[in-house]
Amino acid sequence: MAQYTAAQDDQAKGNVDIVLTAMRELFADKDLTAIDRYWAEPYIQHSPQMPNGLDTLRNVVPNLEGFSWEPQRIAAQGDLVFTHSIVHGWAPNPVAIVDIFRLDNGRIVEHWDVVQDIVSPEESANGNTMV
Repeated sequence: MAQYTAAQDDQAKGNVDIVLTAMRELFADKDLTAIDRYWAEPYIQHSPQMPNGLDTLRNVVPNLEGFSWEPQRIAAQGDLVFTHSIVHGWAPNPVAIVDIFRLDNGRIVEHWDVVQDIVSPEESANGNTMV
């Protein structure tokens, strides 16, 4: 099993704070200057609907209507931050999203996501919630 040092734990905690602040300022406050504070080029995007680079964020965010990002679970390891969230306004209906952010020198430089339509527990084969 991997062992983590106090410095790695501190880095992970600091990265969580950066991601939460960055996402709030950019997506909730729609403050495009947050991109300059919390993201860095080259920004590598693994989401299949979005190209690489920060210009994509600059172009997408102003056009999001009714967008909210509600993280339910957050974990971090070293330079990675993982969030499991309920998101409104990204798709026609609310979706569950797992985002993975990689940070370098306190800036978000890479992003992966997995997006699922939210299904109620009554409609689910297992009766469990998705988030």
